[in-house]
Amino acid sequence: MAAKNNQLLVLGIESSCDETAAAVVSSDASGKAIIRSNVVLSQIADHAAFGGVVPEIAARAHVEALDGLIEAALTDANVKLDQIDAVAATSGPGLVGGLIVGLMTAKAIAAVIGKPLLGINHLEGHALTARLTDDLAFPYLLLLVSGGHTQIVLVKGVGAYERWATTIDDALGEAFDKTAKLLALGYPGGPMVEEAAKAGDPARFVFPRPMKGDKSPNFSFSGLKTAVRQAANSIAPIDDQDAADICAGFQLAIADTLRDRVKRALERFKERFPDVAEPALVVAGGVAANQQLRETLRALCKKYGFSFLAPPLKLCTDNAAMIAWAGIERLREGLADENAMTTAPRSRWPLDEDAQALIGSGRRGAKA
Repeated sequence: MAAKNNQLLVLGIESSCDETAAAVVSSDASGKAIIRSNVVLSQIADHAAFGGVVPEIAARAHVEALDGLIEAALTDANVKLDQIDAVAATSGPGLVGGLIVGLMTAKAIAAVIGKPLLGINHLEGHALTARLTDDLAFPYLLLLVSGGHTQIVLVKGVGAYERWATTIDDALGEAFDKTAKLLALGYPGGPMVEEAAKAGDPARFVFPRPMKGDKSPNFSFSGLKTAVRQAANSIAPIDDQDAADICAGFQLAIADTLRDRVKRALERFKERFPDVAEPALVVAGGVAANQQLRETLRALCKKYGFSFLAPPLKLCTDNAAMIAWAGIERLREGLADENAMTTAPRSRWPLDEDAQALIGSGRRGAKA
């Protein structure tokens, strides 16, 4: 069976939020990953006028685009459907309408070609991307920062995850988006705030560093978001330089907060795994594209003797290559679900299903 063979070819489909994506990924005899194609269609223009993702618009856009993207991915990879070993599709967490589109399409393809279907946890796709790009060995630490999640996770193996920290209120990506909306910077918020901050003075506004020094390992961003709103209101109406200064101060506060929170996790990892010669921290998710946050974490890792790994920018945001690769990893471990054709989309699907549920721990928002 395919599960016993390192040489695998998987079609991946991603439609959990506002990117429609298809990809073909293979692994050679040694298990090394090869991204044969990775096609992503962003819906930013469709949602920009609303300042956020509109689920109904997203679902319709997936319906209109997905078939063509799958065809393009197969063409770019020079692969025919009958050569595919399996079809992997995001089945959660995310917006149910979008998930239905991708998962039903994947089921139809798998049924027609008579190959396995794998329903993939979108978060697992992010968690395993470092193995797709860098062949990273287990165990390692993952900082997952996106519009719906802010978590530190111990990645012990395929399907084996231990959540060490989460946000008790807002996700980091949500804080970026709402700051951008407050300052009328446009959508998506993360890149807009980062760009504005380049022209700003980070010392003009000193914002709180939520949870810094706290014994709890978790994150909190609602207070910081409130402080940004209060600062903006206190000097209204604001001009471009005011907005840039607020963004610079906000981004610096985020960087300092992440440094403090992640430091605790690095220390815990070393205590638990003293024999791991080359410990690694992986940062993944849309916010992982932020260069200031990357540099802050890279310097922290250097100080504590960790390797720092972040996916290429095109693999930080939602994509199907990571979903296809997660499918390959599961096939190799014999973790394909025999009942996958009855899999239902899941709007909520924590990576560590044994972790205690907390408000804000990836159970609200577009990627809850």
